[in-house]
Amino acid sequence: MSEAMDKASEATDKADAERHRAKMAKRKAVQDAEVASKTIEKGLLIVHTGTGKGKSTAAFGLALRMLGRGHRVGVVQFIKGAWHSAERDALQQFGDQVAWHTMGEGFTWETQDRARDVAAAARAWAKAQELMADPSFGLVILDELNIALRYDYLDLAAVIAALTARRAGLHVAVTGRNAKPELIAAADLVTEMTLVKHHFAAGVKAQAGIEY
Repeated sequence: MSEAMDKASEATDKADAERHRAKMAKRKAVQDAEVASKTIEKGLLIVHTGTGKGKSTAAFGLALRMLGRGHRVGVVQFIKGAWHSAERDALQQFGDQVAWHTMGEGFTWETQDRARDVAAAARAWAKAQELMADPSFGLVILDELNIALRYDYLDLAAVIAALTARRAGLHVAVTGRNAKPELIAAADLVTEMTLVKHHFAAGVKAQAGIEY
């Protein structure tokens, strides 16, 4: 009886394995056909927004991927000038492959001087345009540009026009909360980080290696 049950169980296992194999083979064929149908190659305008943590972190992950492919990466930080960035320390180990420009002076509630913030944003945008025009860069990250646009430190229409008119092969990643609808409409890829739970709410302070 036990031998018969073992054989039946073995037969069931084989049938289950074959059904799984057939299902995955069919899924692979569909997936391969979909991938093969995508033939356009272009520089992407990428937007990371939302209330959740990880917008800039995701952009720096893209930087590592581009560096791994041998491309130069440019970074312009619009707001975070008052912060020491460990990401900058890490990426600058790539030498001339990374051009990092921290142009902000801190969040607007820190400076409490709108004219100063507007001037800093203008300088950062000028540097961003310089990097985007340089054909040696494969990716330019405009960190917290969304914040500068949110507070109207820059002309939204002019920024979108410049981003849209960038050279064909350049990837640009824009980060920051509250991305403008016009920027979202112009982008090729938009990811919204959604806040589900944050340790700040439990009284946990910002920690080295996690927040900065």
